[in-house]
Amino acid sequence: MKKLLTLILASAMILSVAGCTQNDSGSETNAGSGTGGGNVEVTLRVWASQEDQGLTRELADKFIAANSDKKITIELGVVGEPDAYATYSEDPEAAADVFFFPNDQLRSFVTAGGLYEVTRNKDEIVSRNIESSIEAATFDGKLYGYPMTADNGYFLYYDKSVLSEEDVKSLDRIIEVSEAAGKRVFMNLDDNAWYLASFFLGAGCTLVIGEDGRQICNFNNADGLAAAKAIQAFTSSSAYINGDDSVLKGGIGGTISAGVSGTWNAQDISDVLGENYAATKLPTFTMDGRQVQMGSFGGYKLVGINSLITDADKLVTAMDFADFLTNEESQVERFKQRAMGPSNINAAADSAVQENIALAALAMQAPFATSQNDINNNTFWGPAGAFGTAMVNGDTTDLQTLLDNMVNQIQE
Repeated sequence: MKKLLTLILASAMILSVAGCTQNDSGSETNAGSGTGGGNVEVTLRVWASQEDQGLTRELADKFIAANSDKKITIELGVVGEPDAYATYSEDPEAAADVFFFPNDQLRSFVTAGGLYEVTRNKDEIVSRNIESSIEAATFDGKLYGYPMTADNGYFLYYDKSVLSEEDVKSLDRIIEVSEAAGKRVFMNLDDNAWYLASFFLGAGCTLVIGEDGRQICNFNNADGLAAAKAIQAFTSSSAYINGDDSVLKGGIGGTISAGVSGTWNAQDISDVLGENYAATKLPTFTMDGRQVQMGSFGGYKLVGINSLITDADKLVTAMDFADFLTNEESQVERFKQRAMGPSNINAAADSAVQENIALAALAMQAPFATSQNDINNNTFWGPAGAFGTAMVNGDTTDLQTLLDNMVNQIQE
């Protein structure tokens, strides 16, 4: 993937980002020559996931039509959000001008100098999106991403023919009812710290990035040990089942009564369960004899601008396109076509969004979610995922020892 897209640089390098200045409100205005339309020609390279190719092309064509005073060409490449930073880092100069990425990659991008700070129309962008999405797109007080969705989190799907609204309030009751019915409860804990952290975060454990960029983690304290015991009890239940999304989608409504996942599986699960389709926040779990609400990671999808753009016309066009991709109309269309939850305040208030069962469940979980901005992607996921694998495999090593080993590796 290193040379996924061919680098296109303008031959006239005298037009630099100095051609864009900021007004007193913090919004960027064009001060350079040749940016007013007519003879302006701009080619933008854009990365989007395979699933988003159709919608991105549709929005790109609308943007081109709305800016007919310029000759704009938008070329699409296939790079999904999870792979954005890894692909960028292979060859920054060959990277796209505009790309989608999850907010947990923001720190890596900014540290590498890969993102152009959002300055053009900044005040409007901030005012039209929910505060948490702006915080997720901000690093060291500067906005580096355009919020696109507020749905990159997880919650509980369940089969109403097996479990009641009262049953799904606690993990203990979900397991009890499912065991009695010969059903399974799905949660991907094998090498998947994204879900595993729910127990530790619910227990009050924290993840923080220190001033030196190192991950600070206290999952091995007394609360962490209590959370680990809860994980151990869950994975040792005859009702527990592990696996990837295909296991959940293949078993829900049959052998599986409930499962933890996100909005990306909503349509498939809804199609299978029909009138028995339901979703809610994550349940509570027993910790030291008391019920504790499971936490989660709350994520956001963002649009970024490559900092290596040197042509003023191209930079302004890239910013305008990122703005267009994430405005109210585009977010409503993204919900209609891809069922993605909007970060735009007005789009999120749309009646169709409000009535969406999966997004309503995500909203219920939101107060218990932790932002992924404070995760060091280089050190957290591997060790924490290995701990999850140990739990799923029934590792008999002393729990405190396993926790200490995990935290020591995370904090390296």
